Amino acid sequence: MVGTVGVIGLGNMGGPMAGNLVKAGYKVRGFDLSPTCCEAALARGVAIAATAPAAAEEEDAVVTMLPAGNHVLAVWKELADVIRPGALGSISSTIDVHSSRTAHALFDDKGTLNLDP
Repeated sequence: MVGTVGVIGLGNMGGPMAGNLVKAGYKVRGFDLSPTCCEAALARGVAIAATAPAAAEEEDAVVTMLPAGNHVLAVWKELADVIRPGALGSISSTIDVHSSRTAHALFDDKGTLNLDP
């Protein structure tokens, strides 16, 4: 059962997504490089983490909503060091297939379930 969710990328799509998860009763911890996006997410009830890995290290699920494949790859490389076994990893960005497959491969030996809706 997913109870805690990390959302990395709190912009136009990720911020409202994180807020809807809070409304649905999930504990959400998020991260974004933009202080403005973090403030808006905080107003939606999202706890703000200091780094992307900090938003993911204890969560049951981690969702990234980032602008491009290179951003997803950079973040998933960081998350591979901290994501816990059994967690769900989800790329919600519209990115190229190669970047998505490469990112998911970073979690292959982590004991996670990965999806790319």
